[in-house]
Amino acid sequence: MEQTTPAVIDARGLTKIYASGDARVAALGGVTLQVQPGEFIAVVGASGSGKSTFMNLIGLLDRPTAGQLLLDGIDVARLEPDQRAVVRNRKIGFVFQGFNLLRRTSAIENVELPMLYAGLPSRERRQRAVEALQAVGLGNRLDHLPNQLSGGQQQRVAIARALVNRPALLLADEPTGNLDSATSREILKLFVELNRRQGITIVMVTHETDVAAVAQRVVQFRDGLVVLDGPPPAEWHASFDLEPASEAA
Repeated sequence: MEQTTPAVIDARGLTKIYASGDARVAALGGVTLQVQPGEFIAVVGASGSGKSTFMNLIGLLDRPTAGQLLLDGIDVARLEPDQRAVVRNRKIGFVFQGFNLLRRTSAIENVELPMLYAGLPSRERRQRAVEALQAVGLGNRLDHLPNQLSGGQQQRVAIARALVNRPALLLADEPTGNLDSATSREILKLFVELNRRQGITIVMVTHETDVAAVAQRVVQFRDGLVVLDGPPPAEWHASFDLEPASEAA
């Protein structure tokens, strides 16, 4: 029998309810969606829409109140904290708005950190870190400290760090939020290239429609529910002179 590749994310009736005194607030109201291997998805929504709650759940930073969540075929909704930490380190690469680099640590040492936690031997850590930095165009900046790098270069280091464990999912939270337009374009172009050329699955949170427009698919949240799931609306193609991922060479 032919085996099918599992969805990277398979959320079924995902619900998150927060209690505040006697009140119960449904931050997520039963979301069902899948992310397939090789997709590039932008998650959008206003503050309080549920998008951050959803991202915290699929990033294994929180657990749902109800529903099922599978990550790369693993049922993660009910895992204990230490089990979630192991799966998170092996299956998810995180890219944050603020880069989150260790300030007194070189680019290559920053990239090695996830592999150190995973227990990889030093020679393999160094080789894979070099390859990851070369892949994001920083092969000549291995020993530079973060304060010796531009904002765009720091974000590239963060992307290399996110990819070095070869995760099933790259989860990017407002990755262009601290960057100017020109640098944002370069980071988005890198995401498109990683997705198209290496088949890396990317889920990117953004509040900017022109950033979301470079993805193949947009998932928009409102009041804890998905209200849009499909290609980016045509009117969202605005200030970035960049082909969407579905059309990029």
